[in-house]
Amino acid sequence: MDLELKDKTAIVTGSARGLGAATARRLAQEGARVVVTDIDGEGAEATAKELAGLGHRAIAVRADITSGADVDGLVAAAEEFGGVDILVNNAGFPRDTLLTKMTDTDWDSVIEVILKGSFLVTRAVMPQLIERRWGRVVNISSRSYLGNPGQANYSSAKAGILGFTRALAAEQGRYGITVNAVAPGFMETEAVRSLDHYEKIREKAVAAQPLRRTGQPEDIADAVAFLASERASFITGETLHVTGGRFG
Repeated sequence: MDLELKDKTAIVTGSARGLGAATARRLAQEGARVVVTDIDGEGAEATAKELAGLGHRAIAVRADITSGADVDGLVAAAEEFGGVDILVNNAGFPRDTLLTKMTDTDWDSVIEVILKGSFLVTRAVMPQLIERRWGRVVNISSRSYLGNPGQANYSSAKAGILGFTRALAAEQGRYGITVNAVAPGFMETEAVRSLDHYEKIREKAVAAQPLRRTGQPEDIADAVAFLASERASFITGETLHVTGGRFG
């Protein structure tokens, strides 16, 4: 299936590794020009070099997406590829602990990156999408929006992403812009594999799913590529759960 992404330009936040890197790779395979961006500049550079080595068009931009100045620089850097067509708001991280032990920093840092970061980057690219009368915004939420113990900060941020998605879909649809979300379940990333008791966590997650395997970053990348494509041109305001069938 041709997703018609050739020569489109995509920014993927948090794409030094994990789900973001897999998404950048998938979009590049479809012919998109990819701006790899992360607060980890060296990691972003490594991912961009990997893509370029495979014959894809990619650049790396080190950016803290909670900084307006960094976001402006990121969007300006995308002009090397002629501006932005696709934005994937992927950057984010958990900082898990029970509410009674959660510090202000635990709360603020997670909310700032996931919600404020998505707001700042989307606001910065939206004028270009409106001018083109075409655009795709794909926001990475999580099954955690349903609520996980020890993740009041992360669950709140990921639930907020869904409200952000629906509001923008209603607001920007008249310009030919679609805004959707992907909600991953348990994904086998490097960060997850490094967790204490990983095997026990993995077994519990897989047992709760109808599909008895771990999710892979490529599963998310495929979902994002579809939602960014012409094949999904009449889908907006939706949340695509990529969870192996687990919702609760």
